Parts: sequence; structure tokens; C-alpha cells
Amino acid sequence: MKITSTSCICPVLVCLCFVQRCYGTAHHSSIKVTRNQTKHIEGETEVHHRPKRGWVWNQFFVLEEHMGPDPQYVGKLHSNSDKGDGSVKYILTGEGAGTIFIIDDTTGDIHSTKSLDREQKTHYVLHAQAIDRRTNKPLEPESEFIIKVQDINDNAPKFTDGPYIVTVPEMSDMGTSVLQVTATDADDPTYGNSARVVYSILQGQPYFSVDPKTGVIRTALHNMDREAREHYSVVIQAKDMAGQVGGLSGSTTVNITLTDVNDNPPRFPQKHYQLYVPESAQVGSAVGKIKANDADTGSNADMTYSIINGDGIGIFSISTDKETREGILSLKKPLNYEKKKSYTLTIEGANTHLDFRFSHLGPFKDATMLKIIVGDVDEPPLFSMPSYVMEVYENAKIGTVVGTVLAQDPDSANSLVRYFIDYSAEDDRCFNIDANTGTIRTTKVLDREETPWYNITVAASENDNPGLLSHVTVGIRVLDVNDNPPELAREYDIVVCENSKPGQVIHTISATDKDDFANGPRFNFFLDERLSINPNFTLKDNEAAAAPSPSGFVHARETGECGPATRKRSCPRLA
Repeated sequence: MKITSTSCICPVLVCLCFVQRCYGTAHHSSIKVTRNQTKHIEGETEVHHRPKRGWVWNQFFVLEEHMGPDPQYVGKLHSNSDKGDGSVKYILTGEGAGTIFIIDDTTGDIHSTKSLDREQKTHYVLHAQAIDRRTNKPLEPESEFIIKVQDINDNAPKFTDGPYIVTVPEMSDMGTSVLQVTATDADDPTYGNSARVVYSILQGQPYFSVDPKTGVIRTALHNMDREAREHYSVVIQAKDMAGQVGGLSGSTTVNITLTDVNDNPPRFPQKHYQLYVPESAQVGSAVGKIKANDADTGSNADMTYSIINGDGIGIFSISTDKETREGILSLKKPLNYEKKKSYTLTIEGANTHLDFRFSHLGPFKDATMLKIIVGDVDEPPLFSMPSYVMEVYENAKIGTVVGTVLAQDPDSANSLVRYFIDYSAEDDRCFNIDANTGTIRTTKVLDREETPWYNITVAASENDNPGLLSHVTVGIRVLDVNDNPPELAREYDIVVCENSKPGQVIHTISATDKDDFANGPRFNFFLDERLSINPNFTLKDNEAAAAPSPSGFVHARETGECGPATRKRSCPRLA
């Protein structure tokens, strides 16, 4: 390059770029560049304030994945101080200099000796220096330039998050969004179509579709029914080069499950059922089950049962088992085959969680008829009372009638009943019972003061079925008779002063009686006339009716000096 003295342009190191357009044959045109000026191959010169893309003066380009036998030509460095006589030496430093990139220090030609991968490193920053070969002095300042690795379509799109597992409600509107999938392409998105991805569906039509640009998967049919099909496997493909022939592709699987909505009402498999319940069934016990089927799942299949009609509403009740979704029929009142032999119930099963979007598919309930047959059971005899209380006087003669129990066969057969007393081994057997009449009599003379009350158990059985027993408790109260005399509460030794005044109370005595209160107190106290009477003492009844215990007072009649105490028996023992 010839520089005039008036141009005032300093010497510069010019990078002669090697530009490869598209992926065709390389153009090895030699291009000399000055500031703001580009010389085209055709020889025309244009003035530019901003160079076109790919013709920047300080950038080189090298094609990635070069597999040729010779080093790949990158470009040329040239200094305007170079007269072509070999006096200028070109030096290359920076990233990859001397290993990846080599330079002919005389011509300034740069070559790449290795195959490069743009996805590992997109560019290299290097420095160029032109020095005088004789003096080793720089001919101009060091220049920095970039070698960019030019992309080729060597990476297929990849789905990093697959396979996918997603759900969508059944019966969703057509076009409902299910999921957005995204594939990435490691190629250069700013150069060509290598990283331009489009999506398509390989498997899953006609149920689902995918947006080719966004990767959004949507439902493609109306009213997709989970009960008809629940699981779908959808394969999505992502292809680069905008989907053109020759582009690379990757795929992923999207497993889609339709979730349940309440779009199915409960249904009883039969419109009429029959149930047998023995009359011996216990009140409160479960006597049967019934179930309506619901094709939905989870809370959408929850239901509750109720009795809405029938002559057994007051006799039976129904509840819902939350786990099995069955109706549990229970007995509210006792059954009696002899009075009523069958009942009829209308039972309804209804969903508890309704979705009003599907109310047009209802009603979400169903009813069925249940006939209950009461079974006749050979029941044990039934006593006329739940328990008995009887009375008998003590000291009554053996064989005295205490009372009578009565039991009857509740069944229609009305079998004869036999009675017996159910004694345990240690019981004192004081009574027996007439096996045919149920009359209870004494077998011993009873003493109320020894045992005032007896509890016995009477059993009744049918002649036709002796093993079927009923039991009843009989309480026997022993009534009192006045068969015990009063007795002094204890033996008394009384001490009296010899100078006690006449009429002075010197002691109080009391008596007890083993008989009942009606035959006991109150008592009369007196001195036994069969014994000699001491004139110095008298005995007087305590006549106070409210006295807590019957008693009498011993009084002194004579006075004397109070000397040493004299011990005298104040009252003879009463017989």
C-alpha cells in the first residue's frame, strides 16, 4: 500500500480476512484493507462507516469440525511496512497460538491445525505483532484480533427434562393446555437455522396436538373420558433447521394421565334386593350391606346412603362405610317373627361431592328396593318379669311356699316349660322349685338373724329343646318374727360411794335385741322378783321415747359416809 505524505496515516497491521459464506467452497481472495475502506473481489471500492457482517477488519473465521488432511487456512496478517523482501517478521500470541493456530512469520498466513468445536469454545483472542527481522524492533503497536469458530449443524435438539409425567382433567375442553416442552440446540442460534427448532407429534394423535413453535401440548378432542381410557403416551419430536430435510432431531415421551371428575352418577346393580334377618338379631347390630357402584374415583365416588321410604324406617337404620363405600344396615328395634314377618325399604345412594358442570348428566343418585325377611328362631322361654322379689317368714315350716315364677315359650309352637334352680356348688340349698309349675318352697327352717336375704337363679327350658335356656333372678327376703329376747348389752360391775344420796343415779344399763326393730325396742327394765331385793337400790326405766338406746337407771336409797369404794352388783343378769 502506498501512503502519501499528506495522508497522515500511521503504519498499521492489516488482517486479511478469509471469509467462507454459507458452507460451500472457501473464497481465498486476498483483501487489502485500509481505514473505512473495503476492496471487493470485483475491484469496486465503497466507503462504509460500519463494515458488513463477516468483513470486520479485526476478526477471522474458522469452520468448526474441520476434518481435512491439511491445516485449515484462517487468514493473513499484513503490515503496510512489509515491502515483500522478508524483512518483516510476524509473531502470533494469545489463546491457542502455536498449538491450535500457527503463522508463517514471513507471509503472515494463519492456519488452524486442529478440529475445533464451537460448542466448547466460540472464539479465540489473539495478538499480532510485526517486527523488523534485523533489529527485532516493533514496526508498529501490537494489535488484538479475534478468531471466531463458525458454526455448523452438528448438534441435535435435546429435551433435558424428559420423560414427562403430567395430568389433565377428563372431559376438558378441546385445546386445553397440558404441558409445554422445550428442546435446546447447542448450535449457534444467531447463525443460520442450525438452532431453529420446530416441534411435531410422532405419537398421540388424534388425542393431543403440539404447537410447532412453542412446544405447548394441548388436548385435541372433546370429552376425553377417563373411564374409557386413562393413560396416554405421547411422543414429541424437536427438529432443527426449521424442520427442513436434513435437519437433526430429538424426541421425548410425555406420559399423560386423565384425572377424574364427577361425571358418573352412582348406580345400584339391581333394582330389587332381598335380605334375611333372624328375629334373634341384637338391637344395634349390623344385619346386612348394600352397595351402589360409581365409575369415578376418590372423592368423586363418595356417597351416602339413606332410607327414603318403606314400612321399616323405624325398625332399621343405614350408615355409610367411608372405606368400602357400602351401606351398612343396622337394627334399631327388636324383631318378632310372630308379629311381623317382613319389611320393605327404599334405599337411596347419592354422591356427596357434586360438580355442577356435569349436572346435565345426573341426577347423581339412585334408589333400589330392599325386602327384609324376618327369620323365625326357636327362642328360649320368656319370664313374665325381668326379676322377682319374694318374702317368707323365718322359722316357717319346711315346704312353705315362697312364690311362683312364670315363663312361656314365645314361639308359635308354645312348648311346655320346665323350671329348675341354677345352684352353684357352694350355695346353701334352702329352696326348691316345682319343675312344672314354677312354685318355690323352702327346704330348711330359715333364720333371719343369720341370713336376712337370699338371691337365687331360676332357669326355664322348653321340653322340646332343653338346651335353650332362660334365666331370671329371684330375691327372697326373710321376714322377722319376735324369736329373740332382749339381752343386757354387757355384764355390769358398778362402783358406788357409801355416802351417795338417796335417789342419786349411780349407773345406766342398756339392752339389745337381735330381732327387727318392730319386734325389738322398746324394752321394760325391772328387778327380777324371783331374787331377793336389796332395799338400798332401785331400777327405773328411761321412759324417754326418743332415747337413742333403751336403758334403765340404778338409784341409791341410803346415805352414808363416802369411804372406800364398795363394788356391788347393781342389777341381776336378765334371763
